[in-house]
Amino acid sequence: MKLLTLIRHAKSSWKELGMEDSARPLNRRGKRDAVTMGQRLAVIGFMPDSLISSPARRARSTARRLAKEIGYEKSRIAFNEGIYHAGTDQLLRIVRSVDDAYGNVALVGHNPGFTDLSNMLSRDFVGELPTCAIVRLQLDVTSWRDVERKCGILIDFDFPKRDAEGTASLTT
Repeated sequence: MKLLTLIRHAKSSWKELGMEDSARPLNRRGKRDAVTMGQRLAVIGFMPDSLISSPARRARSTARRLAKEIGYEKSRIAFNEGIYHAGTDQLLRIVRSVDDAYGNVALVGHNPGFTDLSNMLSRDFVGELPTCAIVRLQLDVTSWRDVERKCGILIDFDFPKRDAEGTASLTT
């Protein structure tokens, strides 16, 4: 069994027109949401063996804020260029290339790839991932090389606008 956590980057800023996409920072809400989601992960004792992020500024910032909240050493965060603009095929190749020494891996990246990968791997329909959403999957495999469609059991789907009782508000 392997554990895979997919984290969509937090809300980014569109203030500066003409800014290169990879350079867009988090906005105020995104910074707050990344901390909040990191705190939620800390409460459940979440600690990945490996945390791999897209190198885009908004994803890096999300990963670093989450890492701080869960006590994961920021210098251990790996950055994989392949996550940026990746579709499901590319993301699946990245997951399958993870070292089997790691049993619990978290990826921080982007939509639509993360939504598509979540729905491809999970036996349950996850739906659209809002910004800073976290999907935790238990994969019915012993090697990352064996990850395939519908091999995952959805452990949790959380996002900033989900309240303490677990009800969702995806429209606000």
